[in-house]
Amino acid sequence: MNEEYRTKKIRKHIVFTGHVQGVGFRFRLRSSAIRFGCTGWCHNEWDGSVVLEIQGTEKDIDDTILAATSGRFIGIDNMAVKSMEVNEKEYGFRVM
Repeated sequence: MNEEYRTKKIRKHIVFTGHVQGVGFRFRLRSSAIRFGCTGWCHNEWDGSVVLEIQGTEKDIDDTILAATSGRFIGIDNMAVKSMEVNEKEYGFRVM
């Protein structure tokens, strides 16, 4: 596997649509992000989507999303992903 996948820090902005509100999804994201050493935040939008900004290695971000979306009642219809600039001063993960 590519070494950058495991070591280079990146940041992504992701909008999840589907059955993502009222099912503990944001708290699963937070727990998974902490477990895999990612930073960032997530919040509910008025249209029923969940917005996530997450920073870490690509592998850690992928692992975080896989763990968070494996919830029994969570149903992801779509993930709109954009790359962002890394924020070197960020620490922790917040649910807003």
